[in-house]
Amino acid sequence: MKKNLIYLLLFASVAIHAQKNIYESDKFDALSSEHEVLAIIPFLTNLELKDQISKTELKALEKKEGYAVQDALEVYFSRIKKKKKFSVEFQNIKNTNAILTKNDIDYDNIDVYTIKELCKILEVDGIISGNLDMNILLSKGIPDGFSFIDYLMGDSNYGRIGMKISDGASGKLLWKYEKEINKKSGKNTNDLIDGMMKSATRKFPYEREKAKNRKND
Repeated sequence: MKKNLIYLLLFASVAIHAQKNIYESDKFDALSSEHEVLAIIPFLTNLELKDQISKTELKALEKKEGYAVQDALEVYFSRIKKKKKFSVEFQNIKNTNAILTKNDIDYDNIDVYTIKELCKILEVDGIISGNLDMNILLSKGIPDGFSFIDYLMGDSNYGRIGMKISDGASGKLLWKYEKEINKKSGKNTNDLIDGMMKSATRKFPYEREKAKNRKND
């Protein structure tokens, strides 16, 4: 009985923590009612590695990690849409990156463009973007094993990932989800995104069943 109570309290704590990490605009329905296609762009990455490397190498690694998250998100949505019904489509990231390249936009300068500008260039209704702050290379995998000493010393956390959805017409933030990255986050980028989205799936705003329930409230 006591064990069941402990598990229940632990589950409740995790659920509450997950909800605190999710933001949804109270104007989401009004601003997204005409949304049909979203584009996923590379995540802006900040790496603080223990290894001593040059600034050029660091920039190259940050770029690689940013594109890896973009790719992992597309893989996730492609797989999950067979089970979940979304009210929007997701632009193929190869097309997204090709259009950006044709307009002289790449990882190094994409942050100087507004959401409105990017949506107009990509001809989409909204943008999925985000930030990745890490002290390891996620694409190479999270170290194996869990040590309680690591936890006490603060070495079990590897960073944080934040994903957001913005409206193309207004440029306003519609939805945001943040998650801490640790040894339980998975072995690589795909695992991280899979776990992250599973935690947020009931709150993902474009899931049709969720939208239906919200309108009935």
